[in-house]
Amino acid sequence: MRKLIVSAFISLDGVIQAPGGPTEDTSGDFRLGGWIVPYADEAIGQHVQSLLAQPFDLLLGRCTYDIFASYWPRVPPDSPSRAIADVFDGVAKHVATHRPDDLDWQNSHALQGDLADAVRALKHDDGADLLTFGSGDMVRQLLAAGLIDELCLLIYPVMLGRGKRMLSDDASVSAFTLAHSTPTPAGVLITRYIRDGDVRTGTFE
Repeated sequence: MRKLIVSAFISLDGVIQAPGGPTEDTSGDFRLGGWIVPYADEAIGQHVQSLLAQPFDLLLGRCTYDIFASYWPRVPPDSPSRAIADVFDGVAKHVATHRPDDLDWQNSHALQGDLADAVRALKHDDGADLLTFGSGDMVRQLLAAGLIDELCLLIYPVMLGRGKRMLSDDASVSAFTLAHSTPTPAGVLITRYIRDGDVRTGTFE
């Protein structure tokens, strides 16, 4: 069975909305879009490249899919980002959407029926691991269903106060093991958490 790996940029107070630019997602009158940009450096680029180095299929929510589809296929041939664009162009893209007829990016497929059931079926298929970027609404549902195997969180040293958050009260109760943690020179903490069964409790008495 293949794994589902979620990569997310997240603030200290749990916000994941519009990390990459001011117009990425302004819903709820969010005005701090682009909050990860001042922290971009080689360490974060290497982390992203390491995520993309292994075979994967993309699993995306509709909003993130639209952002990716408007950018990656249009990267110029001489751009330093063209290698990543070629990888994204070539892989299968599974999309949670209510508008399945306008998935124009090559190799894109709409999930059918209930989200959790569709993702559970994908995980039982043969093939590469599933990799998700952003897609906060979808990720919250998959956390509630207990379907996420790894969380690759880039934790930024900012408090945003408001905005969409990845974690909610209905997440499936589960333990994770910290498999990797490294700080960048700018203070971003790059982490990798692997699901590790049930939450264990105890007492200090």
